[in-house]
Amino acid sequence: MGRLTEPAAEGLLTYGEYLAVPELISLQRLRSDPPVHDELLFVVVHQAYELWFKQLIFELESVRDKMLEGDTERSRHYLTRVRAIERVLIDHIEVLETMTPQDFLEFRSLLTPASGFQSAQFREVEFLSGLKQPGYLRDLAASPDELERLARRLDEPTVWDGFVALLERHGLPMPGDDEEARLESLLRMARDADHAPLFAVAERLLDHDEGFAQWRYHHVLMVEREIGAKSGTGGSSGVEYLRSTLSKRFFPELWGLRSYL
Repeated sequence: MGRLTEPAAEGLLTYGEYLAVPELISLQRLRSDPPVHDELLFVVVHQAYELWFKQLIFELESVRDKMLEGDTERSRHYLTRVRAIERVLIDHIEVLETMTPQDFLEFRSLLTPASGFQSAQFREVEFLSGLKQPGYLRDLAASPDELERLARRLDEPTVWDGFVALLERHGLPMPGDDEEARLESLLRMARDADHAPLFAVAERLLDHDEGFAQWRYHHVLMVEREIGAKSGTGGSSGVEYLRSTLSKRFFPELWGLRSYL
């Protein structure tokens, strides 16, 4: 037993070293002085979001690449994980809502001009999923490295591009200039039992789209609950802007398919 209680002396890897725990828990640097109680909660939740965004980006890249390789089952599996992560993101909002508007106002002014709008990884998730908006590169207050990553996302294949390639690999043409032919292929995918694995992937893609839309909706309600109609700290219109994003969809053709089944 003595050997197990002295890992450092044995040169064995520890839990804290593997996960870089000392470095990780030193990153919650508060702006309030003296520290406001709820600022730590705010920082921890948003840092956790960024870690989950990193994992989402990794999984979505893997989904895209596996579809481009024709690996239907692994694509479906990774998308199931993506949806599970999005459920966790929604649960984080409930934790933030334990903070009252009065609590938030104690340190909110210290955030200016920073804003969640500036999350480059959030935009990467959108770009990678297929919602590419070049204007963000002009408007986003981000580091050169973040802007370079987003520019690269604009030029590389999306998850939807991977799905289109997967369909075409199975004899379902998806010509970019023929909406009728694309719809016919999607209908064959949905109706033909031989294409059931492809339809399963399509359903998991829709899960991802729906999960992200649910997060947007819950996030709008949380922000309205905290700040009402105030402007965002980064200069946006706040809740008004966030409401304008609720209709965004990554895979509109999969949603439209429902009308023809």
